[in-house]
Amino acid sequence: MVNGGRLSAGGDVVCELFMKGVILAGGTGSRLWPLTRHTNKHLLPIHGRAMILYPLCSLTAAGIDEILVVTAAAHLADFKHLLGDGRGFGARRLEIVAEPGPGGIAAALSVAGDFCRGDRLCAVLGDNLFGHGIAPHVEAYTGQQHGARIVLKPVDTPERFGIARFEGDRLVTIEEKPARPQSHFAVTGLYFYPPDVFDVCRTLEPSARGELEITDVNNHYLRRGQLKYDVLEGWWSDAGTFESLKQAGELITRHGFDGDPSRTFPSGS
Repeated sequence: MVNGGRLSAGGDVVCELFMKGVILAGGTGSRLWPLTRHTNKHLLPIHGRAMILYPLCSLTAAGIDEILVVTAAAHLADFKHLLGDGRGFGARRLEIVAEPGPGGIAAALSVAGDFCRGDRLCAVLGDNLFGHGIAPHVEAYTGQQHGARIVLKPVDTPERFGIARFEGDRLVTIEEKPARPQSHFAVTGLYFYPPDVFDVCRTLEPSARGELEITDVNNHYLRRGQLKYDVLEGWWSDAGTFESLKQAGELITRHGFDGDPSRTFPSGS
């Protein structure tokens, strides 16, 4: 199924992946306080497993087995203790590094430049769960010649997310947590970028929130006519609030989690 960065469909290798995975698992977890007073939110349990294991196994099940985890410096040892060398979760190479601080998703992503070394990448937020896996989107990006790709999903609370704005069927901009959303299509925490994304990150200015916004990265490619998008099929949840953390567990109970269909989690994880 997966070996050395090759993606297969139904057991047959269909394409070479020169794509690495980056899991962004930093931040302060303030919306889950006091649970996050002494631990990183991505180590909190969902349906009996640490949150971080869901995006990790979604990547490896989709054929991406060289993975970088970016997290807060204070929690590096905890992640290393849980994940080890990553082989128990299907990773061929796993590295865990500290983010520069809580400066936004794009700031955390910028840490991955040396790890990616000119390869394209799939970045996933560590609190995002994709119930039916991400393999179709990985495969779509392997066939995309230039630019970036994002994945959208209709939501009931668009003010919580980066939201796509359309003119007809054409995506024209992405608005970060708009007060008056122009659509219900949220940008999920799954992003595909070319190697020059690190150059883009270096050009960003902090937003009004004092952060380097991943929305600004996506709008950069959109202005250049180099941003494609998919609409996600199946369930998706973030787990960054008490309500969504509970919802993620309930979704797994009702529908299962297919991001890693061939393998169970190692015991004790």
